[in-house]
Amino acid sequence: MKMMTSRERVELALAHMEPDRVPVDIGGSVVTGMQVQAVYRLRQALKLDPPGTPVKVIEPYQMLGEIKPDLARLLGVDVVALNGPRNMFGFANTGWRPWRTPDGTPVLVPEKFNTVPEPDGSILMYPEGDKSVPPSAKMPAGGWYFDSLSRQEPIDDARLNVTDNLEEFQPISPEDLRYFAEEAKRLYDETDQAILANFGGTGFGDVALITGLGLKHPKGIRDVEEWYISLCTRQDYILELFDRQCAIAIENLAKIYDAVGNRITAVFVSGTDFGTQRGLFCSRESYRQLFFPFHKRVNDWIHAHTKWKTFLHSCGSVVEIIPDFIEAGFDILNPVQCSAAGMDPQVLKERFGDRIVFWGGGVDTQRTLPFGTPEEVAAQVRERLRIFAPGGGYIFNTIHNIQADTPVENILAMFDSLKDYGSYPIKQC
Repeated sequence: MKMMTSRERVELALAHMEPDRVPVDIGGSVVTGMQVQAVYRLRQALKLDPPGTPVKVIEPYQMLGEIKPDLARLLGVDVVALNGPRNMFGFANTGWRPWRTPDGTPVLVPEKFNTVPEPDGSILMYPEGDKSVPPSAKMPAGGWYFDSLSRQEPIDDARLNVTDNLEEFQPISPEDLRYFAEEAKRLYDETDQAILANFGGTGFGDVALITGLGLKHPKGIRDVEEWYISLCTRQDYILELFDRQCAIAIENLAKIYDAVGNRITAVFVSGTDFGTQRGLFCSRESYRQLFFPFHKRVNDWIHAHTKWKTFLHSCGSVVEIIPDFIEAGFDILNPVQCSAAGMDPQVLKERFGDRIVFWGGGVDTQRTLPFGTPEEVAAQVRERLRIFAPGGGYIFNTIHNIQADTPVENILAMFDSLKDYGSYPIKQC
């Protein structure tokens, strides 16, 4: 049998068919990657670099490390990311310079990354790297990641203007179009991997974006608590905001498709979390009223005009609204948080496995991967493959990003188990 390319492998899985082995994603998006310390330790364990060789921080908000092609090949990664020209803080990943994380890991950060600690040891981050404006995020002393800072101006409901919450949702620039066109062509021609693209603009109500991390003076509703209150008290405002954002997004997608064509395998549409550990973040009725119409408009446009598959990331217990996700036209659900209430993998596969692709769920990053033994990690990987993989419709990924301080032995045990048990037909052990 001819060896499949990574792109073919992913496309078959997305079509709910069985390829030669289960496709793997590590680093294909900002929710399927690995914290930079974990990347560094893994590269050292695999002897890919001399000691002390820094790893690039490609997404500073979550401090995600670069999954370079040599590591991707060694681990059998089938997906590559196409992200935008700027990170979440609004500056480009250029002008790399050395830095050390609070635990001492050698890394490279973009030139506008603030590396000067405050007197209390914390690190502040500034929108567009501009220290003349208030910081938008803070890494606590000894921390691993940045936390958003609220810069909410006093709200006068009589003067509240939807336009203020649309500042970051604008018609795409010619420069950004050229960037996406060139990067899509490069990744398509230079790799055989499936391309997971994040063009931005379609994340309705994503709390990671609400505070405007990359905006110098965000206006409108920009505090997380105020935002969630507004979903109940200012629904007309929210609906108008989403309607106008959706129109801009679809216009941008049309231009982007003209630039990149069907080189893209899947597109990241939404990262809004609708679940908690115990249940829904909002009621099913609220989801259908406030979010569903706009998800469906975007997905319908993509399916009518492209061959792209649509990717939804929503943490937590979302089993109650998976039928609504499917009706809204999502092809892919991530991260498949099996540890949350009602998210039993066997039930999910039996109820929804023929209608939506599960991209994730491979091993628990809250407990098993960081705190279990290598044997426990391997056993969970085998069990998830046994459940999710038969019949296709499955892309292996951890449940969200691999966290800092995860034992490298456990990461290696995960990939060893994938190699031993991830080929079709899946062993029912």
